[in-house]
Parts: sequence; C-alpha cells; structure tokens
Amino acid sequence: MDPFLSLSPPSPQVCVVVIGYNDAAHLADAVRSALAQGPAVREVIAVDDCSTDDSGALLAALAQEDPRVKPIRRAENSGGCGTPRNDGIEATTSAYVMFLDSDDVLPPGAVDALLKAAARHDAEVVTGLCVRRELPSGCEAPWQPMLYKKALFIARPELRTRLVHDTLCVNKLYRMDFLRRHALRFPEGRFTYEDFVFTARVLAAGPRIALITDHVYVWNVRRTAAKLSISLDRSGIDNWQARMEAHRLSVDILREARSPTGTAGKRLAQASRAKFVDHSLRMYARELTARSPEYRKEWWTATRAYLATFDTADLDAAPAPGRIIARVILASPEPRDLPRLQEVAARPARLSPPYARSPDGTTPLWSPDLPQVTLEHLLVRPIRLLPLAVDAELRPRAHGSRLTLRLHELYGRVADAGPTTVDVELAPRNGEGPVLRRTTAFNPSEGGGTWLTDVVLDLGSLGGGVWDLRLRLHFGDGTARETTARAVAGPGLLRRTALPSRRGLLLAQPYATQAGNLAVRLAPGLRGVAGVARRRLARWAGVGGR
Repeated sequence: MDPFLSLSPPSPQVCVVVIGYNDAAHLADAVRSALAQGPAVREVIAVDDCSTDDSGALLAALAQEDPRVKPIRRAENSGGCGTPRNDGIEATTSAYVMFLDSDDVLPPGAVDALLKAAARHDAEVVTGLCVRRELPSGCEAPWQPMLYKKALFIARPELRTRLVHDTLCVNKLYRMDFLRRHALRFPEGRFTYEDFVFTARVLAAGPRIALITDHVYVWNVRRTAAKLSISLDRSGIDNWQARMEAHRLSVDILREARSPTGTAGKRLAQASRAKFVDHSLRMYARELTARSPEYRKEWWTATRAYLATFDTADLDAAPAPGRIIARVILASPEPRDLPRLQEVAARPARLSPPYARSPDGTTPLWSPDLPQVTLEHLLVRPIRLLPLAVDAELRPRAHGSRLTLRLHELYGRVADAGPTTVDVELAPRNGEGPVLRRTTAFNPSEGGGTWLTDVVLDLGSLGGGVWDLRLRLHFGDGTARETTARAVAGPGLLRRTALPSRRGLLLAQPYATQAGNLAVRLAPGLRGVAGVARRRLARWAGVGGR
C-alpha cells in the first residue's frame, strides 16, 4: 500500500474521460469502474465517437443512474483516439483529468492514490502502474515495472529519463491548469499511436511528476477479438510505418524540451531513441519470420532508413540486443539472418551458434559476412546478462517424459564460469496451476563446446493448457542466468503422445513458440483427446473437400 493513502479522503475534483467506438459490450464496465472510484471523481465524461451500436443508449441509461456521467456523442467518427480525448479535455470542469479506454477498467482506489500523491507533492502529473490483463485467461503482467519499483517525486523529467519508456496516457493523472497553460492536446483525426506524441508533449513541458507503486489501470488484452486493438494488430506494414512516424515526431518534440541546464531535450530524445531500439524494434523483429517476403522487404527498407537518422550515441545508449539488431539492419540492404535476429529479439535474448571471430581471432563478430557488426561486449558482459543458447528436446513418454538440454559455449565465457546445475520449470502460461520444478547437473560433452543434461518430467501431474519451459543456469563462480530454451527439431517436436495421468489420459504435444522457445500443449482426459481428434478430422475433411 502506498503511504500517500494514509492521508484524508480527497474532495471531488477528478474528471475521468472515457472514449469508445462500437464497444457497447465493454463500455458499461469501464464507466462503472470510474464511478466506483468514489467521491473523488466529480464527473465521467464519456465520448462516443459516433458509434453505430448501442453505445449511445447505454451511456444515456448510465447518465440516468448517476448524474456524474456526462455523455458526448460526436457527429462523425474521428478515426482515432486523439480527437475524442481532446473533446473530453475541452468539456471537463474538474481540476484534474485522467483517461480510460472503453475496453479497460480502473482498479479500486486508483483515483484516490493518484490524487493524494498530487496533493502531497504539488505534482502536475502523477503516474502509477498499469497491468496488462490477458483475457480470457486473466493472466496479468505489469507494464514497465522497473519504473514503478518505488514511489518518487521528480522535479523535472530529464532527471529520470526512463519516463520516456512509459508512453501510455491512461495510467496518469494530469492537472488541468498544467494542460491548459501549455495547450497540451492529442494529435487529431486518424493518427495511430497518439499516446506517444501526447506523452512527449507533456514531458517536454517539464512538469513536476510523482510516481506511485499502486496499480492504477487495467489494460485488457483480447487477442482473440474479432477486431484487434491498434497495439495488437501489427500484421500490416502500415502499423509499423505509423509507429515510426509517431516516434519520429515524439523525438522532435522532446528535443525542444527546456531545462535550467539546457540539456533536457538532448537527454530525453536520446533516451526515447534507445527505448525505440530496445522495445519497438525488438518486438517487430521477433515477428518477421511469420510475415510475408513482401512485408519483410518493405519493413527492412523502411526500418533501415529510419535507423540511419539515429546518432551513434543513440544506438550505444540502447541495451545490447536491440543495438545488435539495429546494426545488422544498417549493415545489410536486404533482410537476412531472420531466425537468429528473432532469437536475439526475444526476452531474454539468445544468440545461437555459429559464433564467428575476426581474422586475427580477437573480436567476436555477428558473422563473417558482416564483420562491421562486432560483439565485443560479450567478452565483458556479466554472465547473468549474456544471451546464452540452450537447445531443448522434449520426448513425451508413458513412463516419464525425457527433457534433454544442451548449453552452448559463447566465446569462452561459459567455460570460464563453469556450468554446474540447471533449475528446470514448466509453468502454466495462464498463471493458473502448479509449477513443475526439477534440478539437474550439467556434464561437458565429449567433443567439448557444449554441456548436456537429461531430466525426467512427470507431465501427467499437470493440467491442460500451454506450459512454458523456463531455466535458471547456475555456474561455479556463484552466478546464475535465467533464460529459455530453443526447441530443436527432433522426433518429439509437434508429435502428440497419449500419456497416463491423474485424469486417466493426457495428450502432450511439444512445440516451438513464435520466438522459437520450447513449450508443450497438454489436453487432459478423454474430452481433451477427443477435442484434438475432432479438430484434426475437421482439417482433413477441409483438405479433402478442396
């Protein structure tokens, strides 16, 4: 619990601006979550972006239930999120404003926590932790958790440049006189990633900012929705181009930031570019192997042109995995090494063999074909941060499924550290159910250069769903590295095997995730096996009918 919550309850002075378009299925939950914040919320301005579903009638009914609800219906659809949010800003009569999307919710106590921090520090912006909730599983993951480890007051944004990593506008409380004084608004119309630009405008204005550790926003992620949100629908090249353009504009805005030392703009702009390389570039690079050749070529050309505008210092400021991906793209005019780039882009990063060196044997290289992309940082980087490569093969068997792991050498660093044991975990992706844990010892291979181990896993003790493999490698020098394992093609991969379990029968299928990591699908009981059989028969029938 944040210490600010011990203060007296705030007076009604917050406006929550809720925006939505054709989202009647979730809109009421969003509005009610704002109203449930209590007396601190003075008004909930719900902007309907000219919906064609029942959103208008729903908002009218909510306004009848609670006079704090003030619906606004736009005469025509804006095509984006910025214009309806600006409508809400113009309509508010409150001292503070925050934003809520129609498919998300505010957790209990969010407004009180933000408002009390604003009062305590006389802050013009207060920001708290956003949680991404995967639906329907309900599995939650914090957004930018490093930024919210402890409560802080920041007199000027350039004193904590990591603020540029959180480009969301929805997990923040803004003082209205600050927004009005600097004429801060979102980009209008069909502008994708409007959050990037608005956040840059806010930071460039130099607000006093308070950070709190409380969960203040729930970002619902619906990957199976008929229409994906902007942040999830990355299949078209237009999405990447829009993201780069929004980032380019944000950097230009941040460069104009002023401070007593005169360095605010440079520091914030450089931090924003480093974040782009570490987050956006890695995220889209992970997905390249799943895209068409036409997409890859267009993406590569556009990305290469944009990265060419970065200074060397911008790339040097980025963490190693993104920096290496950027340098490979800059060094090659055509898409190349996509599977390897995919692994480096993963979290945690992995660099699989072969491992090249310069002709004199002193400098690690990405490849002999790209000698300008050097990897000398691998010679000095702590082993807990190295992109170590572990291959994994899982063979489901009726009497104990066997997992084989192979750890690869990396420029002599693994041998120097001396691998000893590995903690193996199979964890449910949805966060529900037990975690299967085993510890086993590594042994050097006969030919050298790798370390091997086998471990027997009782898959029959687990439930249904997808289970991810996680590893913690231990070394003789006392260090450890948490990582994943690459699924290797073998007799067990993608093969469904029926196993005995507590429910009588279990169907197990090892497979490679999009990032190439080993995972296993489990279908328990006769119903699970029958469901898989029905889907397979349906596919066969479809093939035969064409």
